Amino acid sequence: MSTQRKSKIRRTKEEKLKIISEVKRDGVTAVCEKYGIFPSTYYTWAKRLNSMGIEGLQHGMTKEHLKEIKRLQKENDRLRNLLVQQQLESSLKDELLKKKYLNQKLRK
Repeated sequence: MSTQRKSKIRRTKEEKLKIISEVKRDGVTAVCEKYGIFPSTYYTWAKRLNSMGIEGLQHGMTKEHLKEIKRLQKENDRLRNLLVQQQLESSLKDELLKKKYLNQKLRK
């Protein structure tokens, strides 16, 4: 068995649109074999076309996708900071309670 891998072929959005339209005519397996792609690749392209339109077929991220990622990163940072603050407050309360009960025991 050969250990060499096929080199990746990057298709333009026009080629992807052509393949998707051919699939509607000729079927998934025939077109995938013709162009040497996996059916899962076709289904990924079709899903992106349905969800993001033609821009979804471009290689890489779209501007909207990048904006969404940045927004989610900011939200994650904010939530992480809130969690750290909450944990710090909780640990301080625990320490204060321990000191309070220790002082009460010593007074008795």
